[in-house]
Amino acid sequence: MTTPFASAVSAAPTISIDVPVRGQRVTVVGGTQCATTTTAALLGAGAIVTVIAENPGAYLSDVAARGLVTLWCRPFRPGDAESAALLFALTGDSQYNQFIAEEARRCAVLCSVGHDPGGPTTSSTAGTELGRVILVGGGPGDPRLLTVAGRDAIIGADLIVTDRLAPVSALRELAPHAEILDVSKIPGGRRTEQSEINAALVAGALAGKTVVRLKGGDGFVFGRGGEELDYCVIAGVPVEVIPGVSSAIAAPASALIPVTHRGLTQGFTVVSGHVPPHHPECTIDYHALAHANTTLVLMMAVANLGPITDTLIEAGMDPETPAAIIADGSLSSQHEIRATVGTIAQTARDAAIGPPATTVIGAVAGFVPGLSVLAEAQRSRV
Repeated sequence: MTTPFASAVSAAPTISIDVPVRGQRVTVVGGTQCATTTTAALLGAGAIVTVIAENPGAYLSDVAARGLVTLWCRPFRPGDAESAALLFALTGDSQYNQFIAEEARRCAVLCSVGHDPGGPTTSSTAGTELGRVILVGGGPGDPRLLTVAGRDAIIGADLIVTDRLAPVSALRELAPHAEILDVSKIPGGRRTEQSEINAALVAGALAGKTVVRLKGGDGFVFGRGGEELDYCVIAGVPVEVIPGVSSAIAAPASALIPVTHRGLTQGFTVVSGHVPPHHPECTIDYHALAHANTTLVLMMAVANLGPITDTLIEAGMDPETPAAIIADGSLSSQHEIRATVGTIAQTARDAAIGPPATTVIGAVAGFVPGLSVLAEAQRSRV
């Protein structure tokens, strides 16, 4: 990754250098927005990351809960730098950062002392005229799957309101001076209510800012993008929509599973599994899905996978129907399991699969690239 380095005790000019961090132990100190984007960039580059923050935000708490980083919720201590190959002091407090940098120097560890933007926008138009909101679908998480239009919107943003599943790792490079607001919703954990997110979007635009609402996947596929669009329009705020690559398609594709395939299925259905069948809020006709003869893609269904697959089997689906789960689709931490609709829930529990994960049920979940071609070739020789 590319990172700027400067003296810890002077205002010397900075330089940017490429540092190979894959497989290296890197420590990030701070819970600021700069610490968040730096951590995301380090994860994308394959580093082994430890975060030390007294008050980590939702994103840092989430990646720690998913086992992607080690999080110590406490102040930096002398000796914390000793095990790191590289250290980032990103606390937002210049004196605290200097103390960390001096400790890193004592341990002969390279330290980057960062400046967290976090303050008023530097846009020349901010506060003088009405701004706008751009709803950007960020794709499944890999920043390379961000669209060109989405990338351009991020570069021009004054304020970025981001989710935990958005390509946060791209923000450090694309929007180093933008204010970043983490409004992540963690399953079973801390969350920002939708009403607060809506209000933040409108408030930013009314202050004259260009506000980018950055989501994972596509904002109009279980992303509540329609609600945010509606709220902005009612408030009289100009709003633009930039679609993204939906995780419903991208996560299976990242595991080499096509949601449609000639000879296997002629369609696919995407449903939310955030509530189980027979729940008062469930509007899904699982009996119809069991007989639809199309690929079934379940989003947000890890917690309710057992009741869902039981219902599908009770409705007549063959329990030997292939099934697969892709966790952290498109990311370096991606992993997938394959089973049948009758065993996938238990297999997922045994493998400790947690969100974000995409479940695929249907013949394509048993697809093996090249196998059908070889089988056809063997049949033609007989």
